[in-house]
Amino acid sequence: MEIAVLVCDGVFDLGLAAVLDVFDTANGLAEELSEAPRWAVTTVGFSPWVRTSAGHFVDCAPVARAESADLLVVPAVNERRPERVVEFATGEHSRPARDLIARTRARRGAIASACAGTFLLAEAGILDHLRATTTWWLAPVFRARYPNIQLDQGSMVVQEDAITTAGAAFGHLDMALALVRAGSPAVADLVARYLVVDERPSQAPYIMPSALAQNDPTVAAFERWVRDHLAGPISVPDAARRLGVSERTLQRSVQRIMGTSPIRFVQDLRIERATHLLRTTDLSLETIARRVGYEQANTLRVLLRERTGKTTAALRTV
Repeated sequence: MEIAVLVCDGVFDLGLAAVLDVFDTANGLAEELSEAPRWAVTTVGFSPWVRTSAGHFVDCAPVARAESADLLVVPAVNERRPERVVEFATGEHSRPARDLIARTRARRGAIASACAGTFLLAEAGILDHLRATTTWWLAPVFRARYPNIQLDQGSMVVQEDAITTAGAAFGHLDMALALVRAGSPAVADLVARYLVVDERPSQAPYIMPSALAQNDPTVAAFERWVRDHLAGPISVPDAARRLGVSERTLQRSVQRIMGTSPIRFVQDLRIERATHLLRTTDLSLETIARRVGYEQANTLRVLLRERTGKTTAALRTV
């Protein structure tokens, strides 16, 4: 498989290195399996040398090499502020990258990106009406800017119609492993073992609701109100009245920013608090359940397993 890795100015060093190292390791380990596929990886750029965000220089082949590649991988640039991510994805400086992505899609080539790089794919118009993911802390901006994309902010990797998108910075590693797995599950397993990497199906356990809530004053106020009343019954209509907004406005605001309903958001905050107490105290599950608004410990136990994928005993040992 011919793979072109597009290196843009300011590329995130870790993301680029993760992609290159996973494929290099896969090629090395493939020799142990007689029928394993091979991945021919070339870094390409719009200039012979591209500077990374850490100030290193990457030797790049002409971007024309990507025009015939089976797969185009676009590692993210290292931008932490949402407005800067959007500025990069929509600016003239990145237009050549967006055009390359669009041409690759037009000829039905496979495309992959992670973290802030997914904004380039979205801006190129290739994700419309498809399911995709991005880094969790950029989800509110992504959802608002690209309403035609079915954003799945909880998944670490989403693969649909020959397009692979992945979550936050270390999601480059998960993305690369998923791409290797598509060619050879056996090699992917070996890579994961040799690099001591646990494949993570979800980034939901890493999401910080309070960080997302700050993207909207109504949602931020709702989050503070919920935290103040976490131990008791919580009524969304009552919360809306206390905040001075209509219930419909509250529902729309939470859905727009958090990608979920107010009730689900309340559950997220309760799970977050319960997980913290499990990891930092010796309180019984029954006591913790009452502190986060559940009368029955089993209700909390089931929710913790559903949301984190771990038992209460496992959460205590983290």
